[in-house]
Amino acid sequence: MPRTPAPDEDDYLDTVPSPRPVFHVEQALLGALLLDPHRLGDVTGIAAGSFSTAAHSALFAAISTLPAPDPAEHAKTTKWLNQVLAVAREQARGLTASYLHTLIQVCPWPRHVPAYARMVEAEHARRLLRSAAERLVQTVHDASLPHPVHAVLAEADTLATVVNDIAARFPLRASVLPRTPLPPPVHAPHTEAIEEEQLLLATAIAHPAAIESVRWLTANDFTLPLHAGLWQCLSALARRHEPVDPVTVLWEAHQRGLLDRGSEPGEVLRLLAEPAGSVEHWGERTLRRSLLATADNTGRRIEAYACDPATTPFQLVVGARRALAELGAVRTRWQHATGLVPPQRPRPAPATRAGPPTTTAARAVRAIR
Repeated sequence: MPRTPAPDEDDYLDTVPSPRPVFHVEQALLGALLLDPHRLGDVTGIAAGSFSTAAHSALFAAISTLPAPDPAEHAKTTKWLNQVLAVAREQARGLTASYLHTLIQVCPWPRHVPAYARMVEAEHARRLLRSAAERLVQTVHDASLPHPVHAVLAEADTLATVVNDIAARFPLRASVLPRTPLPPPVHAPHTEAIEEEQLLLATAIAHPAAIESVRWLTANDFTLPLHAGLWQCLSALARRHEPVDPVTVLWEAHQRGLLDRGSEPGEVLRLLAEPAGSVEHWGERTLRRSLLATADNTGRRIEAYACDPATTPFQLVVGARRALAELGAVRTRWQHATGLVPPQRPRPAPATRAGPPTTTAARAVRAIR
């Protein structure tokens, strides 16, 4: 009599995700190597850690470690397969002999080993990129770090290294950006950020001469559109050497249409009337927050690219480099703001064309001629 499943059993099976395509590719690759171990020499660019499961990693490590069997003997006996299973089970105890035979059966064409290996390599690169992007985002939101900017920039460098490694493995064929829908930017400014930006604006109005010292700050660094617009107004007045005070900034904002977006004139005057501290201090705080927000958006953007199976390795490189370039621009301004600009390498002296000899001996030769 057939067994009747429990009422909730079918629901449980429906929740088990089906294997991803790369799982079947790995099966085909391993099956080809088990069937014809001498094809291991055609496999490049991957290692045991390139596989998506522990069982597959253990099998590939065992195949790579054990000497290839004699082809004639391998066709008659399962001695080498038993050795592979024994070595692999040291790392993955759940492996069985029947699974090895399943791998052999599901391999369509053993001679397609190089293509299978390339697919595994591409998916491994995608996982590495996704993991590096996730670490960048996690670092941005880690409140326990004593020096968050240093830690975030270090993770950004690690992410850039992963991108460069993928570019070396998969040279660009065409500079085509991914078509992955990008995650929306985070628009949730904290109260602290709003207050510090207001202090920056008010202090800059009280000390307009100090605006020149924070030229590395841009309107894009502000969390609120109103604050960004007021900074543009303030900077424009200072650049034109016109009088700077809350009223002149309010009028400049009026002429630029900022007050048409729901901001009350009295509200603007109030937030511009309480200076405190220095422009440099509040400007650096604003830029620091902008750098961390840009790093967060960069990590989430690259993570979205890596999670999209339709994105090719070439598109991953192009999209990730574009995102990292935006972070690099903010990073450069941060280095100028904090005085941490890396020293430039001395340029080599320009090569000069060889002129006529000017030594005494040369002049003597010309005189004899």
